[in-house]
Formats: sequence, C-alpha cells, structure tokens
Amino acid sequence: MPLYKEQGIVLRSVKLGEADKIVSILTQGSGKIRAVAKGIRRTNSKFGARLEPFTHVSLLLYRGRGALDTVTQAEIVSPFRTLRGDFELITAGEAMLEAADKVAEEHERNVRLFLLVLAGLRALDVRPRDPAAVAESYLIKLLSLSGFHPSLSACAVCGMPGPHEWFSAAQGGVICADHVEHDAGRASRAATAWLDLLARADLEGSGEATPPTAVRKEARALLYGFTEYHLERRMRSFTLLARQPSPAALVPAEAGAPSP
Repeated sequence: MPLYKEQGIVLRSVKLGEADKIVSILTQGSGKIRAVAKGIRRTNSKFGARLEPFTHVSLLLYRGRGALDTVTQAEIVSPFRTLRGDFELITAGEAMLEAADKVAEEHERNVRLFLLVLAGLRALDVRPRDPAAVAESYLIKLLSLSGFHPSLSACAVCGMPGPHEWFSAAQGGVICADHVEHDAGRASRAATAWLDLLARADLEGSGEATPPTAVRKEARALLYGFTEYHLERRMRSFTLLARQPSPAALVPAEAGAPSP
C-alpha cells in the first residue's frame, strides 16, 4: 500500500467502530477520497481536531486496495476558526460542502472544484455581511462548473434577451413566452436579476449586497429548486440556509435589479 501526499478540505466524517472515523476529503490532486482515521475518537489521538469538516489539511495517506485509504498524518493548513464560531457562517459553509460532496467524483481530479470550495470558505471566514448570499453565489458557480449554468438574462431555449417572466429548471433557466412548457413558473425580473448578480459577482463581494426580503425569498426558491433538479439530490442544508434572516436590504425595492 504505497504512501502518497495530498492537501484537501474535509467534507464530512462518520463514525467507524469504537474509535475510528471514515473521513470524506476533497483533495486537490486526487479528487474526493474516503479514508479511515484510526483512533481519532480517542482522547489521546494524534489527529485531534485536524480532520473536522471545513478544515484545510495537508495529508499523508496509505492507498488502500479497496474503497478506503488510511490517513497516517494530518497537518492543518487553515482551520477557518472564524467560520466555525458563528452559526450563520457554519450554515452557509455546510451548504457549500454538501453541494461539493454531491458533485465530486471519487478519485477524479477536479482542481477547479477544489479551488472553488477553498475560495468559498475563505470568503466566509472574513465574516461577510450576508453569509447566505456568499453560499448562493457559490452554488451558481458550482452549477456552472458542473455544466448546469442557469440562464438568467436570456431565454434558455432561444437566447432572446430578457427580461422574461417565466423560469424552468428543466429548460435551463428563464424562458420567453414563446417557449414556455408546462413545468415553468412565473419569476419576477428582480429575482432573476439578483441571481444574475450573484452569478457574476466575486465570492468575496457577494455577501455585501442584499435585496428586499420578498425578492430574496423568491430567488432562493428558484435557485434551490434548480440546484436540486440538476444535481438530482435533495440538499438537507438548504432548509437551514433558507431560514437565515437577511440583513437590511442595501438595494432599494423599487430599483428592480440589484446592484453591488
């Protein structure tokens, strides 16, 4: 069983036996791996809290013959302490990790996904004004990276520039009146404009502008439905993320389209 080195972000962990854990880690060079951390639940464990979710770690591992590798050494690169100390930041971060876990393939290198997750956690760790907006901007970028970018300013079918008043996850985003199918629903210009802003904004700046509450609620419903449809997974973290209170809106309700 050859040794190899990696750096990665811990996505989640589950208990194994009396003292071990199976840890899922998104690595830079090897994609998502699952590895056993032996004795990690003992008080004298050499790993301590180094393999908790959100941690950016440098690893030494044995490559297993089956599905599981074995962690032999772990050193913290970044603990993201600020993120861990705030419930709203944790909620936003959990949505990021869960979405990454859903799209990452085991042992398939995806450097762009790794860098996106790392950038998302760094954006949260500076305590943005609106952590949920950072997570939602991240989700759109993750969808784009996975080949499911929602069309938000032009008809997803014919490309006609908007604004359009219909939205369909199955058809790929906003839809003009000529191409509406049965599963499409009404979508306000303000909601799709807010999502379009999140798609274009840097993660570092996406948490500094907030739309009116009604716009935010509608936009979340569109984005969360679109994400679950294309990832073909229910996202447990969305329930808590949707309950996060929005900061006072920085964008006037009458503006129609949000701006940073």
